[in-house]
Amino acid sequence: MAKLIEINPYNPQHRLITQVVDVLKKGGVIAYPTDTMYGLGCDIFQQKAVKRVHQIKRRPKHKPFSFMCSDLKNISMYGHVSNTAYRLMKKNLPGPYTFVLPGTKLVPKVMLTKQKTVGIRVPDHPICQAMLEELGNPVLTTSALLEGHDNPVRDGLDVAELFDARVDLIIDGGEIIPEPSTVISLLSGQPEILREGKGNPSLFR
Repeated sequence: MAKLIEINPYNPQHRLITQVVDVLKKGGVIAYPTDTMYGLGCDIFQQKAVKRVHQIKRRPKHKPFSFMCSDLKNISMYGHVSNTAYRLMKKNLPGPYTFVLPGTKLVPKVMLTKQKTVGIRVPDHPICQAMLEELGNPVLTTSALLEGHDNPVRDGLDVAELFDARVDLIIDGGEIIPEPSTVISLLSGQPEILREGKGNPSLFR
């Protein structure tokens, strides 16, 4: 049974964020709210936890997950950021976008594609921001959804129904109308939209 804790989505209680971070530091897998939908994740440096998320999501190992960073400075540790990429991200982060960048040597192999690229987010959500700041490491992020399950996951109780026995802790941060992030590749000089989702894709055309 996962531990379910309610955290204020506008003003997260520090003692509860500390509990969450303790779970992450011990290699736990958590479910949490973001600015797009509820997500599953773990510390990207906890290899066993990353493998667990792959198993939970039934995702092949050669398909790595995206991860969340606390800010733009943090992104530049894990992704090679060109001047164009920097300007675009500075304008639009935090926000509902995932940016594909060439990964740096700091990124664990399990989080890199064959092309050595990474997907990085900075969610505009106080719970995510507080968690990332306290942990000091990026957190893997993938939707709290299972293939074949079509009902929208809107709050912590919906997440518990799907993942209660599979994760260690679930944060209930209130209701979210789920919509995936917009994914933008910044691998070449021109931004390329790989998936349209929440946010304004026309900013990158």
